[in-house]
Amino acid sequence: MLPRDPSQPHRTASVLELFFDLVFVVAVSIASAELHHALGEGEFLHGITSYAMLFFAIWWAWMNFTWFATSFDTDDWLYRVTTFVQMGGVLVFAAGIPRAFNEGDFTIPVLGYVVMRVAMVAQWLRASRSAGPLRSATRRYAFGIAAVQVLWILFLLIPTGPLQFIAFVVFALIEIAVPVFAEYRRQTPWHPHHITERYGLFTLIVLGESLLASANAIIDALDKVESLGPLIAISVLTLVVTASLWWIYFWPPHHRAITSFGRSLRYGYTHYFVFAAAAAFSAGIEVEIDVLTGASHVSNIAASFTVTVPIAIFLIGIWWIAIRENADRVVNTVVPLGALLVLLDPILPIPVTLTALILVCIVVVLVIRPPVVSAGGEGSAGIEKA
Repeated sequence: MLPRDPSQPHRTASVLELFFDLVFVVAVSIASAELHHALGEGEFLHGITSYAMLFFAIWWAWMNFTWFATSFDTDDWLYRVTTFVQMGGVLVFAAGIPRAFNEGDFTIPVLGYVVMRVAMVAQWLRASRSAGPLRSATRRYAFGIAAVQVLWILFLLIPTGPLQFIAFVVFALIEIAVPVFAEYRRQTPWHPHHITERYGLFTLIVLGESLLASANAIIDALDKVESLGPLIAISVLTLVVTASLWWIYFWPPHHRAITSFGRSLRYGYTHYFVFAAAAAFSAGIEVEIDVLTGASHVSNIAASFTVTVPIAIFLIGIWWIAIRENADRVVNTVVPLGALLVLLDPILPIPVTLTALILVCIVVVLVIRPPVVSAGGEGSAGIEKA
């Protein structure tokens, strides 16, 4: 398991990585569905905090595998089997999401998460045997991940309530500090194009969840409304918004954003908010449909916020990590301003329609003004360091 060449030409996602992503489709779908139910019942604080905690595990497990794969993917039989074990852990985790949401019981999610992470420890230990000068970094990864799993098991002993959430925040901060601890002296190699392609593929997953969830919600609502006009309008607007988010995300050249270790941390960690917001957008669309059919009694303004807040977070997140340094002054004004306007849409009579129009306007500006190469963007020195 030798370190991969970070400048390998034509490096793309493997079929194993694509297969690995499928189990995360399940986990994201269940988490979004549970968020939808909580928001539809007006349990905003409970729904958002539970979703934030559970999505952290989804995002972090996926991200850790992705960065390991870009450095040490061998695709031999042992690597594949270990990856399958991680996939099994994801499915166990996904099975426990409803109980964690409804009863505050995180036993099954923690069990599934620990399975994923122990398999990751095995991967790092295997890599350490032939990592050469990177051996100390790989062993620090293995030690750090294993130590944090003990904390997550102890997390199960904390009663449901504010103390549990505080403990989660502390343990999560320790978890995301492991890469900093492991790589502060010598960084493992990463392939800029490969790693950003992987993030793009996961973005497609969470955006696709919005289309699937809205389609299912509309199908369920067909027999509950007297006129199909509002449902058709919501379906069209959902497609327009989702397509716009896709366009905005893939406008900048993402590989320029990870030309150093610090920039790669910013890129990877900020994607928690980008991914979580994109998946939460689907829940917001379902809440809007519930209000339309009378299945939910939350106010129209509150329902609108369940759509606009995730969109605004998505826009600000991707602007901060990828667009900002590849855009001119016009784009760097339009995108954050658009996010602010989207956030304020619920106080207007036609929030979803206006949101779609704002996003289309942002896309038009991006088409007119293509990306520019910044001083901190792509360069031979940055790629060599990566």
